[in-house]
Amino acid sequence: MTGAAGLPPLADAGNVLTPRTAFKLSLRLPPLVEATEAVTQLKSLLEFDPPYNAKVTFKPEAGAATGWSAPDLAPWLAGSLNEASRRHFGADVAFMGQGGTIPLMNMLKEGFPRSQFMVCGVLRPKSNAHGPNEFLDVHYARKLTSAVAEVIATAP
Repeated sequence: MTGAAGLPPLADAGNVLTPRTAFKLSLRLPPLVEATEAVTQLKSLLEFDPPYNAKVTFKPEAGAATGWSAPDLAPWLAGSLNEASRRHFGADVAFMGQGGTIPLMNMLKEGFPRSQFMVCGVLRPKSNAHGPNEFLDVHYARKLTSAVAEVIATAP
């Protein structure tokens, strides 16, 4: 829930029904769940049989985005990633699924279905992605930039 309207202030809140309450919801979908199907299912779940004759209306916003699932790495990319990672970070490359949706990645995958992707960023402890101060670790960013450049240089 990213927002609410129609709720009383906390000090005045009680066990009563309000005449109208609205919530804004944001969901992160697993990469292989189709967003339009998830919206349809969510609407059905939220509007089905509300208690006490309440009326529930779900109005989705435009732009629901399906998650992206990275294709398997080509051997050249897997090797290049490990080599660059060992050189700059002292260990093989690590992968982490974050759960965020990057609509651009699905567009690229659809437009270039045989392409390989290297998606990376500089998030560290105390980082705040998309915030006013992302706490960029400059030393780490330099190492990552060098590793990315090496990987790109090995592309066939």
